[in-house]
Amino acid sequence: MKTVGPATGSAAPVRLTSYARGGGCACKIPPGELEAMVAGLLPPPSPGQAPSPGQALGGDEDRLLVGLEDGDDAAVVRTGDGTAVVSTADFFTPVVDDARDWGRIAAANALSDVYAMGGRPLVGLNLLGWPRDVLPAELAGEVLAGALDVARAAGCLVGGGHSIDSPEPLYGMAVTGLVDPDRLLRNDAGRPGVPLTLTKPLGVGILNNRHKRTGEVFAHAVAVMAALNDKASAAALEAGAVCATDVTGFGLLGHLHKLARASGVTAVVDAAAVPVLDGARESLRAGYVSGGTRRNLDWVRPHLEAGRAGEDQLQLLADAQTSGGLLVAGEIPGHPVIGELVPAVAGTTLVIR
Repeated sequence: MKTVGPATGSAAPVRLTSYARGGGCACKIPPGELEAMVAGLLPPPSPGQAPSPGQALGGDEDRLLVGLEDGDDAAVVRTGDGTAVVSTADFFTPVVDDARDWGRIAAANALSDVYAMGGRPLVGLNLLGWPRDVLPAELAGEVLAGALDVARAAGCLVGGGHSIDSPEPLYGMAVTGLVDPDRLLRNDAGRPGVPLTLTKPLGVGILNNRHKRTGEVFAHAVAVMAALNDKASAAALEAGAVCATDVTGFGLLGHLHKLARASGVTAVVDAAAVPVLDGARESLRAGYVSGGTRRNLDWVRPHLEAGRAGEDQLQLLADAQTSGGLLVAGEIPGHPVIGELVPAVAGTTLVIR
């Protein structure tokens, strides 16, 4: 995209990533800080009982199947007619400079939360923040058009939304979907002896950081981020999986730590089996690591047995992904098994081998 410079009238490229401090899911509030923020929303459980989702929000605990308690991908509410509603929201600053691609990636990322719960998206609402005195409205239109392309491919309606004048460009969606309450994928249902499958390669955070700093375009990373997780979700359900999450801003290690902690197990990761995007390792060695990735690693390190994994390997496993794949407790045909869940090891949720 180009805009006309006010002084010379010459065409100058608009680098959307230069208008944001962070980029994509790497701009998330660090996981430790986020958990501290919401801790007060969870009341102490009754003696001998764990807090239920309904207690967490002061509502009907029989209807709220998934809430705040384990930081799952979306809220799930039973409707009473044999179905349940999945509700989520996700937005972030530009992860790429191309406005339409940013919209496509942000929409795929928001829809992913529904797929990660085993659901089917029905309708999305745009969430747009735009520095209207700095960036042309036509670019915002391109963002919205890219998101609409992906939503249509998902069979998801888009019904308006909300916009504000903001100092940084922001875009995402609030998404509502449906799910069978008896076939939920949730992050607290992992059991020992179950393999772990990852459905997209890691490394988009590193490549996005390089793109932001150099302007280099990595089309294969854009393609991975814009790809829907619908087929992976359907395959997980077909395989009988009951536990999953998607891998986004907290990295593989961060999301796996949350899954293992919620499930009361330890996760063993075979680092050599984890798929990685072309160019990511070289970019890591060149120093293109986001602050979000470093914060992810710092957060899980007290619960991690790293074995012989070096710092570069750990940073790759903690890389802050945007619109990453599903991490499924179960074997999914066509996707690599990257480890397994084992009985809990005291003080350790993650083991790298």
